[in-house]
Amino acid sequence: MDLAQQQPTGQPTAPPAGVNTEGLADFLRRFFAPLFLVIVSVVALFFLFTREITRFVQFIILAIAIGVIFYVPNIIEVTAKAIAGALGITGS
Repeated sequence: MDLAQQQPTGQPTAPPAGVNTEGLADFLRRFFAPLFLVIVSVVALFFLFTREITRFVQFIILAIAIGVIFYVPNIIEVTAKAIAGALGITGS
């Protein structure tokens, strides 16, 4: 067997340039979503049992806003484009 038959004929491929982060956002969302819901539930129950209704309502509004941003991450981009379109600003 000669040397030409032992070596591969194609060009060697370079290793990946960096860390593969595909699916990282989905993984983090799946990991932190139950934790977020548990913390929100415990704090909301605390406010209800101590009869601090004003703080409860403020907390729920804040939790809903954070939850929407957390569960629907592209809502910021969509909202910004909608506002820019309503103001007549065109992007390139």
